[in-house]
Amino acid sequence: MPRTKTSVPSRARRKKTLKLAKGYYGSKHTLYRTANEQVMRSLRYSYRDRKQLKREMRKLWITRINAAARMNDMSYSQLMHGLRLANVTINRKMLSEIAIHDPKGFTKIVGQAQKALEK
Repeated sequence: MPRTKTSVPSRARRKKTLKLAKGYYGSKHTLYRTANEQVMRSLRYSYRDRKQLKREMRKLWITRINAAARMNDMSYSQLMHGLRLANVTINRKMLSEIAIHDPKGFTKIVGQAQKALEK
């Protein structure tokens, strides 16, 4: 059986890595070995940061909701507890958008939470 030569697939693999390294500084976009190291590291960072972005956005929404709730004389935890008691199911992303773009509507939501807490 004849020996197979892997020059074409090898070159294709290297080209794929170098294409991913396009725009990197110095030898990281020209030399295969350093480019491969950097691409692997970059892919790890991108995987990790996709998870971290979700955490950071949730923290941002909570901060915005808390600021708006305190403007209505209520804490974030009291607001969320009151909304749960009032059976208002609205996620934090939408609640923060309402707090930013519709302060009067947010005040109504806070009122519902306060009524539920008083019962």
